[in-house]
Amino acid sequence: MRLLDEGATVPFIARYRKEVTGSLDDGQLRELEERLGYLRELDERRAAVLASIEEQGKLTDELRTALLTADTKSRVEDIYLPYKPKRRTKAQIAREAGLEPLADRLLADPLLVPEAAAADFLGDEVADAAAALDGARHIIIERAAEDAELVGAIRTKFWADGTLRTAPYSDEAAKSPAAQKFRDYFEFAESLDTMPSHRVLAVMRGEKEQALALRFDGGEDPGYEVMVAAALGVDLTAGAPATPWLATTVRLAWRTRLMISAAVEARLRLRQRAEEEAVSVFAKNLKDLLLAAPAGTRTTLGLDPGFRTGVKVAVVDSTGKVLETCAIYPHAPQRQWDSAKATLAALVARHGVELIAVGNGTASRETDALAAELITDIRASGAAAPTRAMVSEAGASVYSASAYAARELPNLDVTVRGAVSIARRLQDPLAELVKIEPKSIGVGQYQHDVTPGTLARSLDAVVEDAVNAVGVDLNTASVPLLARVSGVSESLAEAIVTFREKTGPFRNRAALLDVPRLGPKAFEQCAGFLRIRGGDDPLDASGVHPEAYPVVRRILDRSGVTLAELIGNERSLRSLRPADFADDRFGVPTVTDILAELEKPGRDPRPAFSTATFAAGVEKVADLKVGMVLEGVVTNVAAFGAFVDVGVHQDGLVHVSAMSDRFVSDPHQVVRSGQVVRVKVLDVDVDRQRIGLTLRLNDAPKRDQPKPAERPTNSARGDRRRSPAGGKPPQRESNRPSGAMAQALRDAGFGR
Repeated sequence: MRLLDEGATVPFIARYRKEVTGSLDDGQLRELEERLGYLRELDERRAAVLASIEEQGKLTDELRTALLTADTKSRVEDIYLPYKPKRRTKAQIAREAGLEPLADRLLADPLLVPEAAAADFLGDEVADAAAALDGARHIIIERAAEDAELVGAIRTKFWADGTLRTAPYSDEAAKSPAAQKFRDYFEFAESLDTMPSHRVLAVMRGEKEQALALRFDGGEDPGYEVMVAAALGVDLTAGAPATPWLATTVRLAWRTRLMISAAVEARLRLRQRAEEEAVSVFAKNLKDLLLAAPAGTRTTLGLDPGFRTGVKVAVVDSTGKVLETCAIYPHAPQRQWDSAKATLAALVARHGVELIAVGNGTASRETDALAAELITDIRASGAAAPTRAMVSEAGASVYSASAYAARELPNLDVTVRGAVSIARRLQDPLAELVKIEPKSIGVGQYQHDVTPGTLARSLDAVVEDAVNAVGVDLNTASVPLLARVSGVSESLAEAIVTFREKTGPFRNRAALLDVPRLGPKAFEQCAGFLRIRGGDDPLDASGVHPEAYPVVRRILDRSGVTLAELIGNERSLRSLRPADFADDRFGVPTVTDILAELEKPGRDPRPAFSTATFAAGVEKVADLKVGMVLEGVVTNVAAFGAFVDVGVHQDGLVHVSAMSDRFVSDPHQVVRSGQVVRVKVLDVDVDRQRIGLTLRLNDAPKRDQPKPAERPTNSARGDRRRSPAGGKPPQRESNRPSGAMAQALRDAGFGR
């Protein structure tokens, strides 16, 4: 808490303050930071509520204790509800008319006849017994609705027993083409506490588009009415004269106030949980994409495919600098295949191209075929041929039209900037993707249905953690990349780049202190994550923080060797005991990290580069055959499975039940975005462009598929599951191959 309050970032604390935190990782620290923020907001609200009630002169010791022990914001609000300033209610008007004693009498003595008891309260403001009893009822109902203990108990029961039911928004909506993507939810019900996030967000999107009507059903009324009666001290089984009137009051308290508030709370809780899960899925996918294997500093040719407008071409050198751009037209309608291939061959020869990056958008397979033929021709000539790879275009158009792209590539057309970005993504995905707003990268699950602020905070944290985990080359990094480094703001990143352009490459980390507005605190936070290769001090190329350089000097003195002799010397380094070099400031965890860095200075935590080889002749969904085993790339991981690009312009779905022979609760346990995998085709629906895949290559393909017209829609890549008759929520005890695979195919939209 102290470090966070002093302005230290999570990456810095996780990496360089392990003695303080007990070696908590960045994920744990993010959770701690979020929880700390929540508790501080809770304390602020608690203080405001206490002050408000005290000002009213109603703060008792019991009430103070209840507020001080409340551990959630909703609990504080429940306690505050009776004292919260509000518009005049019917209950308030009844109290002003002097009817509260009538309510108290009827609750205390059910033997009273309500009409007779009401006769004592008639007057100018109360015309008759019916009006008096109506006012007393409003007072009792409000009392029940503001009973914090009762409200909390009902919420708990409603959530545990409740069901979300959906139906068409209207008869007209059910027939509209726009609503057909939600037709699996025209008659649907699922338990609130088990409904997965993707289905929650799907039905809420349907409600927003006026295709679906949602109803939160807490279950049978009698159980709730018993709870209300108990809270009010009413015996519903007594045969006293006032019992029918009291029973009606209890029923109305439940139906008109408590049920509605419980349903609203359930909706908020359900949406919050769904958003948290969706954000978590997006964050995991984004992290995998950012930490995907870099192809490295090699001259790369980027191809942004297209038909009518042609294929945009850009060649960048090993540092990402644009060398040459053009456009070729190998596809319809121009069909200048040979001319396009000759142009590419000339570019490869002229610039010594080692990699060809093909964007995975429209015309990608056709363009990939052109690149493959080019490589074959080059090999036939006896020359060294480049390696080709398919690259995700997600967010490339957003970058191309951004203000930063305009500053970075001012002389290039917007369409050509996309080809530059594709080439650079292959070289270093992290360095290029940080230029794009995280939510535009497109690896989320219903990200457009999630509260923007919640999503942005989580994704920004993922980007920051990924950048700092890899480290940044101080002399080549762009402003967007530097701005993600611990302790470096966007304005400070711009100042670093301006200083670098003016004075030349940094020779050592200490020179950072010469950058305007970069003071000691910012230096402390960022220095360890910035790398200087070929500088004055080899340690500046490592993850060793400058504050710990004296520890390295002690290690050298004790070992009797030079830094050059020690760096990379695995045998010598592993013979050293971290405890021998620890002191009051740098403990064993930090010294252990230092020795690991000296063993492999500046090591990149990302995996080795590899590419998927798409099957020849398989270029569209119609080319797929059930039983085919193909190589592909995981493009997105959702809560219900993973989408895999097998090179046919349409991702296939590997449902969570088809990922392993063991039960899988989270697809991220098995695959990650960008991973190259081998899959078997289980099912192909050409009409609806649906592909069912499995990672279990020994799975038997499903051949007895129903006709396309019978298959339900799978909207927005969402998991769709119909409830059986009677509205019971679907259950999945296991995702073993048997009946679960049929369910998997239904979820993917292949049949009922």
